[in-house]
Amino acid sequence: MAATRNRTPPEPVAEEAVAAVLAAAGVAPGETLCVALSGGVDSTVLLHILARLRGRCGFTLAAAHVHHGLSPNADAWLEACRASCDILGVAFHPFRVHVRRDDPAGPEAAARAARHAALARVPCDWLAFGHHQDDQAETLLFRLLRGAGVRGAGAMADVERGTPGRLRPLLGLRRAQIAAWARARGLTWVEDESNADERYARNLLRHRVMPVLEEAFPGTVPVLARAGAQFREADGLLGDLARLDEAACGGATLERAKLLLLSDERVRNLLRWRIRAMGLEAPARARLVEAVRQLRAAPEQALRLPLGAAVCCAYRGRLWLEPEGGRAVHGTTVWHGEAELPWGAGRVVLAGAVGEGLSRAVLDRAREVVLGPRWAGLALRAGVGRPRRSFKNLCQEAGIPAWLRDGLPVLSVDGAAAWIGEFGVAAEFRCAPGEPGVVPIWER
Repeated sequence: MAATRNRTPPEPVAEEAVAAVLAAAGVAPGETLCVALSGGVDSTVLLHILARLRGRCGFTLAAAHVHHGLSPNADAWLEACRASCDILGVAFHPFRVHVRRDDPAGPEAAARAARHAALARVPCDWLAFGHHQDDQAETLLFRLLRGAGVRGAGAMADVERGTPGRLRPLLGLRRAQIAAWARARGLTWVEDESNADERYARNLLRHRVMPVLEEAFPGTVPVLARAGAQFREADGLLGDLARLDEAACGGATLERAKLLLLSDERVRNLLRWRIRAMGLEAPARARLVEAVRQLRAAPEQALRLPLGAAVCCAYRGRLWLEPEGGRAVHGTTVWHGEAELPWGAGRVVLAGAVGEGLSRAVLDRAREVVLGPRWAGLALRAGVGRPRRSFKNLCQEAGIPAWLRDGLPVLSVDGAAAWIGEFGVAAEFRCAPGEPGVVPIWER
């Protein structure tokens, strides 16, 4: 029984596994796949399998190698990769990057960041990586030991859509299967000596922890890989829940009262999902817990809650997220009659109306109508017969916090303030009853 369980599957299994992932991704004829080629056995096998499949599937194949300069053998690895590509007739993209050995994140993390930055420059539709099932199990265990949540525990997906998309066609195969395919084909590959250095956490797991686990639990690797798939499924469902909660709470700018009707867990899930949708790193759980606590403790108070790369802003019943520093002074935009103008992460809608808003006739006669930030000496008369008030006094009287003021949009007509977000239209620019008007609406 043991011999049957450990027997290496027939050679075509690897090729069919790769072909199945390409089909699931919808790789189309004429698209370009680029292998992230380190020169190790995994990426070398992937390169050769894809070279065998390109005629059948119709894609164009390329490879990219990143020379980190961290090993004395790095030059030899680059040339070995170039030689493999020349033999297979594959376009080769070499990159030389500088990695700081004293990087605060550590040389391993710095090298990974430099590698991904280089690969992002390759002109292709898909980047293909040689990660396999053993890598998947090690990644899951490594992330769990670092306290990862559901998303992090999902480890790696075989297909990630994007520009370019990412493929891991070997993710269903064991390390031994890949090595057997390479030996059966008489392939040669390079060995990175750093892979044996147990000072790196991943190597420690691979060489010392995983063997113990596999001896005690023979199904450790496939079981952990299967758990990763289940975590990814759960993460997808949490994303679906966040979309539903976002819609129920008002969309892009959330209604604070409705948001606080949700459980703490769902509020945190929604905020975390929104921050990731902004392309930013999700904050630590402790920060989200504290932010939700403050929102509940002061449901009417204006709040600006830092969440790492993002900031949670709450004001006058609304709540939104913006990048840290996102309230910096904006540039100006000349209005030429558009229905809306961009403003920061949101927009200012200029809606047609009758008897309210800015006088359309005044706007049509103006030499220039500009949307921009506040300026020195800015003032506004909020009502007929009332005195002009400085921007600072207006903000103080309205209780607008200092952190929000630089982000308030101002619509000026021939250099005079006609409308300020949160304050409304200046008296001298208001349209008369029955007159066509334009109502500016600031949507964050």
